[in-house]
Amino acid sequence: MGIQPPTPSWGNMLSNAQTFFTLGPHLVFMPGILISLTVLCLYVIGDGLRDAFDPTARH
Repeated sequence: MGIQPPTPSWGNMLSNAQTFFTLGPHLVFMPGILISLTVLCLYVIGDGLRDAFDPTARH
């Protein structure tokens, strides 16, 4: 279940980069930033869709 080992993913990149954090901290920050931006974008899209399809909802 999940992504097979040779396939790169942001989670695998983040996990593998932890061992090299002292040598190259940018290896940890880029996947972390991309994961955070993806979650934020999905939240904003979901909020916009909710507003579009349920105009009576209160915020």
